[in-house]
Amino acid sequence: MQNNREIKSSVFADLFGDDELVGKKNFLALYNAIHRTNLKYEETKIERKTISQSLVNTFNNDVSMEINGKLIVFIEHQSTINKNMPLRFLEYFVHILYGIVPARARYKNALYKIPSPEFYVFYNGKKRLVRESELKLSDAFIVPQEEPLCELKVNVINIGGKEGLTLPIVKNCAILKEYCEFIEMMLIGKAALPESCTKEDAQVALEKVIRECISKNILTDYLTRKSPEIINMFLDEYDYETDIAVKQEEAKEEGAQQNAIKTAIALLKEGDPPEKIARCTELPLEKVLELQEQITEKA
Repeated sequence: MQNNREIKSSVFADLFGDDELVGKKNFLALYNAIHRTNLKYEETKIERKTISQSLVNTFNNDVSMEINGKLIVFIEHQSTINKNMPLRFLEYFVHILYGIVPARARYKNALYKIPSPEFYVFYNGKKRLVRESELKLSDAFIVPQEEPLCELKVNVINIGGKEGLTLPIVKNCAILKEYCEFIEMMLIGKAALPESCTKEDAQVALEKVIRECISKNILTDYLTRKSPEIINMFLDEYDYETDIAVKQEEAKEEGAQQNAIKTAIALLKEGDPPEKIARCTELPLEKVLELQEQITEKA
């Protein structure tokens, strides 16, 4: 199965960025919660910033906006936090600047102003992490510097689980609170699925969760309007997770077989009978005899 996730959105990226009706409004609500401001949507210029995935595949589902002289980048992360994220954000920021700063402006004497960057990762995974932390580019320096000459900081906010609802940023941003509630219900619904369930079973379960959210006034307008797309997003993720699980199981089985073959070869060299080796290693007798023949030919 080909992994096409880089060309697909996520609910987070759509809700806080891409959605044509509420994306920028929701982004501003989240911005206000972080900065404790009260900017009005009608009075604030917000411009979406993107980079071509053909240039760099640093982040698949980002929300990048230029607002009031700042470049704000939000990323949702659902796996273990990568300590190399500051380096990846640096790469990301440089590519954003390529699209902002005219080529000739870089060589003029006059100072060319660029947006002040701010980087945020909203962790929404299963690992237990502190609620708020910070990653720094300088932590990766081979030679540490007391006052780093080049620094980039990433704010990591763990919004996962019921505890995430108690964070000030979540309390102060109604749309983020509803999003957290929606994701929590989705995760519970997915966890209840049996391992042997089909994609159709998963779709039925996801549709049920969305109906429950709507009945509880959680992202009601958004889910009513975009439920088919949202279900497809989660089913794509479900396909991806299933594909990864299959590949991991195949790799595990292949590794076990390789270890069994190594053991069989060692026992054959010690003179143990093939039948006994087949029973001990759980290899087919034909495979053990084949290995014995190979050893004999090399002798």
